[in-house]
Amino acid sequence: MSQTGSHTSTPEVEEASIDDLARDVAAALHAGAPGSARRMVEHLRAPDLADVIELLEPEARLELILAFGLDFDFEVFSELDETVRDQLSKALPNDLLARAVRELDTDDAAYIIEGLEERDKEEVLAQLETSDRAALERNLEYPEETAGRLMQAHFVAVAPFWTVGQVIDYMRDADDLPESFSEIFVVDPSFRVMGSVELSRLLRAKRSVLVETLMETDRHVVLATEDQEEVARQFKRYDLFSVPVVDENQRLVGVVTVDDVVEVLDDEADEDMKALAGVGDESLADSVMETVKSRVPWLVVNLGTAILASFVIQQFDATIEQMVALAVLMPIVASTGGNAGTQTMTVTVRALATSKLGSMNARRVITREALVGLLNGLIMSVILATVVFFWFGSGTLGGVIGAAIIVNLFCAAVAGILIPLVFNHFELDPAPASGVFVTMITDCVGFFAFLGLASIWLF
Repeated sequence: MSQTGSHTSTPEVEEASIDDLARDVAAALHAGAPGSARRMVEHLRAPDLADVIELLEPEARLELILAFGLDFDFEVFSELDETVRDQLSKALPNDLLARAVRELDTDDAAYIIEGLEERDKEEVLAQLETSDRAALERNLEYPEETAGRLMQAHFVAVAPFWTVGQVIDYMRDADDLPESFSEIFVVDPSFRVMGSVELSRLLRAKRSVLVETLMETDRHVVLATEDQEEVARQFKRYDLFSVPVVDENQRLVGVVTVDDVVEVLDDEADEDMKALAGVGDESLADSVMETVKSRVPWLVVNLGTAILASFVIQQFDATIEQMVALAVLMPIVASTGGNAGTQTMTVTVRALATSKLGSMNARRVITREALVGLLNGLIMSVILATVVFFWFGSGTLGGVIGAAIIVNLFCAAVAGILIPLVFNHFELDPAPASGVFVTMITDCVGFFAFLGLASIWLF
């Protein structure tokens, strides 16, 4: 994925400058001066140019890239937001896309053409060399978000009986090696991984030394069908820089590198954060209708839970009519419980996503969160009861809301951990659904406890 050239020595551009630069580029394109727009940004590194492109309107993005023509740094495509990249892939000429696919690593190239119409995809693939086309088609055979889709199909593999000199000569003469690599894989005649040799260790050895005497045999491998999130966790757990990818027959088919995994970790964290808010996998480049479709389903579910909470309140309408202070204090009970539930739920969802929470420690963590909720409830009840006493001059009312807070924060903590665990048990994503149901429980329990205790103690 790395490229050489003038971009590598260009200083980083600050975000404020990116915004101003994008505005100037848009003005130049609007004035019919694409050449001037190109000159403004041709010195930028790929990530910075990608930021500029994303800030432009769709038509302006296309016009700017076409102004570069074949001089465009296609590494920019690997830095673009997925939605923007897909939009550009469908709009750009196929010969330009073929050039991009040839220059990028197979994992990044696969992202460019996967969303194309079948006819366009075939036209792009037809312009590739046989080896490049075969490698790309192999990537596309694997499902999205797997190691097979994430891997780079170009790697260096040698036989164990080769000498260091033979390996060096091979690396100098071969035309289909990756542009950058730090590890050489040792394979048997069936292309099964036997071990690996770091490039630095190889270069320090004498030419007559056999590769098998240098290789590390304790080699971590992953299946091509393995989920990319699990692969990322293994990189983090074992401090890996690269890992060979094997097919169902344990034959080497590619390699996943740490730079690809960093993107996965960033994407997964972003996805979890959005899911907790019920906004789905959307981006700023999505259209109005796409954004609405992403958000409406959970808003509808949330509306249903809110109606349920209102139904609970309705059961105590006579009680509320007798003391207006209850209506004033109800939002405090609900919001405090909701915040407590969200705290527990966020920690739980993240622990599940990183495999830190499982059946072995679930009971211990549930007990801990329940005790935390109980103690937090006691602390908050004392504070709130004191405030209510001085606010409304009623110790009994302070005691009622204090007791309700204890009940609600305890239930919020238990719900915040149990609901994600239940969803995870049934192999459902706990992130998008947990927030709605935790809020429903804290609202219903909070209102029922507060108004129920008030009807018993105050009237």
